[in-house]
Amino acid sequence: MRQRQATIIGFTAILLWALLALLTVGSVPVPPLQLNAMCFAIGGGLGLIWCGVTGQWGALRHVPAAAYALGVIGLFGYHALYFAALRAAPAAQAGLIAYLWPLLIVLLSGLLPGERLRAGHIIGGAIGFAGAALIISGGGNGFAPEHFPGYALALACALTWSSYSVLSRRFGTVPTAAVTLFCLIAAVLSALLHMGLEETRWPQATLGWMSILGLGLGPVGLAFYTWDIGVKRGDIQLLGVASYAAPLLSTLVLIVAGLAPATWTLMGAACLIAGGAALAARASFGAQTDKG
Repeated sequence: MRQRQATIIGFTAILLWALLALLTVGSVPVPPLQLNAMCFAIGGGLGLIWCGVTGQWGALRHVPAAAYALGVIGLFGYHALYFAALRAAPAAQAGLIAYLWPLLIVLLSGLLPGERLRAGHIIGGAIGFAGAALIISGGGNGFAPEHFPGYALALACALTWSSYSVLSRRFGTVPTAAVTLFCLIAAVLSALLHMGLEETRWPQATLGWMSILGLGLGPVGLAFYTWDIGVKRGDIQLLGVASYAAPLLSTLVLIVAGLAPATWTLMGAACLIAGGAALAARASFGAQTDKG
């Protein structure tokens, strides 16, 4: 598979994550960890079907233990830390810190063998983060010392997902089918935590069940498989900067659904994110030209 094709496949994960907020709203009143368990179970089931159709069962027997540990920590750890952060600090501030992960991917990818970090990647990532900051913070209150534990959890969340994405490239020979077991193990861990920390609540209407099914098939399912392909075989630096499109697209989806207002802030954020991605793409194109 060529790098450009893998990068495009990886970008589909960003498109799917744009539906995360809308579908999560539709899943109310299911609590976070229960929702996590249900969605990861669906995502893992999707992988089981894929493995059965493509005959990849045998490949799963040769996956290193380190790869399994990385996958479970990445998928389960990110979501557990994210939910904990939003409980311990205001959502806007915690979300903003958590969304440092695309920029961290860009920076950490420079440590990978064969990768070269260019100024365009760094500047583009910083501009993209500024755009995401406009959307997520939305003119809210500043950071407060009493919420420091929540901020620390959010930072750990960003480090977890960025490290998982970058280190996945070190396991480039591990088949993407292994994500199936990552999802299933994450589902079990989420269910165990749910039983100890939350009260079970089920959707009250068909919309709720359809939202959970959509989450499991898309943002918390297929997205992890396509992201795995992208970070292992695609342009990981370009994907890192392009990831800032997720909060922008998510907000646009909410506007179309009538759940959020269109504002000038959104327009400014769109310009920043598009400009950052353009700079990163130009830097990546220059790197490919140099290799050629």
